Amino acid sequence: MVTWDPAMISYFFGDYHPMNPCRLDATARLAQDLGLFDLPHLHIEKPEIADDAALLTAHSREYVDTVKAVSADPALKVPGSGLDGEETPGFSGVHEAAARLVGGTLRSASAVMAQEVTRAVNFGGGMHHAHRDHASGFCVYNDCAVGIQYLLDHGVQRVLYIDVDAHHGDGTQSIFWDDPRVLTISLHETGMSLFPGTGFAAEIGADGPATGSAVNVALPTTVADADWLRAFHAIVPQLARAFDPEIIVSQHGCDSHFKDDMTHMRLSVDAQREAALSIADLANELCEDRWIATGGGGYNCLDAVPRAWAHLIGIVANHPVETTTPTPESWRSYITGKYGVRAAHMMGDEADIWWRSWEIGFDPADVLDRSVMATRKEVFPIWGLDPWFD
Repeated sequence: MVTWDPAMISYFFGDYHPMNPCRLDATARLAQDLGLFDLPHLHIEKPEIADDAALLTAHSREYVDTVKAVSADPALKVPGSGLDGEETPGFSGVHEAAARLVGGTLRSASAVMAQEVTRAVNFGGGMHHAHRDHASGFCVYNDCAVGIQYLLDHGVQRVLYIDVDAHHGDGTQSIFWDDPRVLTISLHETGMSLFPGTGFAAEIGADGPATGSAVNVALPTTVADADWLRAFHAIVPQLARAFDPEIIVSQHGCDSHFKDDMTHMRLSVDAQREAALSIADLANELCEDRWIATGGGGYNCLDAVPRAWAHLIGIVANHPVETTTPTPESWRSYITGKYGVRAAHMMGDEADIWWRSWEIGFDPADVLDRSVMATRKEVFPIWGLDPWFD
């Protein structure tokens, strides 16, 4: 299932803001022109605007009321709300626009719980910086958290949240900081060089039953494909198997792409696709295929984003698109005609994504290996794993 409605492009901070909703339009058009939306087993649902009851499972009453007030009067400045600056500015209708993105992930969760589908994707979601009581990092409401809480409230005991955005998934982590039923794993550029300045290995969840329920891999600033995939496979599968989740929720921000100027990471679409395939394999192995995927960051709006998320849609639909597939001429013409730019001609970046397995050995002189080992030493023993060998 895909949750999508052109109305989702109303989540729009202005022409000069880096999070331009043209990225959603370009993604949907690419998926459509690739034939993904026409797959007989895939259906598209228009998300509804999430109501207050849903939003209040992850956000405070005061904050939701503030967003509504700013939505009605964008000139209103409420200190501490996160909506009073240029980063995540309030705009007319911001409550409805943000709540519609939540509605997509919420509908995905309800469909999986009702056994209507086993997999769903909301590429308009992934707003992982929104905290319980304030907006942050272009994120107003945290759809990931609302979706996860829905799963918990309907009987799920273990949810694995995997966040591969270039930025730390701080909002989602903070909301479930003291809940041992949710294991959050975030791989991101180190907070020493990138917003939000958090997400270090020592952040492992609240003391007590939730210790070890937050996992953070603070990656070297200019990490590229081989090292990034080495880190992913040295952390995620081992912890996933130890946690034994009932469902996986993932956030697929693609701002780690080498053409994205909002981060310093150097990943290809090919590597981002590889991570999605690996998460799909884990869902199949551990969760009877139950998996909810979301979008997230991504500011190379007409090239990296639509290709990465079209791959994600294909993988969720069990119909992966090969990286050697040419992008449809109809899509390239659409992008040029509507946005005045040349579109990518291939679904991949012709990248070599070979990576060195952790089992080959740990190199203490390598900054990537030191970052990975810092995380493994913090959390692996909590889960009964050996940080050196597992």
